Amino acid sequence: MNEFERCLKERRLLKIELSDRMIEKELEGARYDLMRAEESVHNGDYKWSSVQAYYSMFHAAKALVLKRGYREKSHYCLTIALKELYVKVGELEQEFVDNFEMSMDIRHEADYALTYDEDSAKIAIENARRFLHRTQTLLKDREVIP
Repeated sequence: MNEFERCLKERRLLKIELSDRMIEKELEGARYDLMRAEESVHNGDYKWSSVQAYYSMFHAAKALVLKRGYREKSHYCLTIALKELYVKVGELEQEFVDNFEMSMDIRHEADYALTYDEDSAKIAIENARRFLHRTQTLLKDREVIP
């Protein structure tokens, strides 16, 4: 059993009915969190900007996975779903998943270890900006976003 199948079996990834409204709501969340991350880093709040940048990527990733008819119940399984549903079929470059995982680590360090700095926050924001753009491009190709 591969990791994707394990996530399904453990119900940390669920097959659901596709909803364009749910996808758009996740994209709105991704755009909002990115905007707030940029404001926070501008104001010198590197911890919070790191967290917000990660959640921008999280919501963008959720939009992609929703588009394929799945809903995540685990940050880890969201990563697995991105690899299985997009990278494996050649629609998303591995670097975007790598950057998502890096931003997850940055957020984890900022939240739990209280370790954060300006450089990490700016890297997380740039990763989020690129990931959101790539997500919107992928979804536009499928006529989800007007």
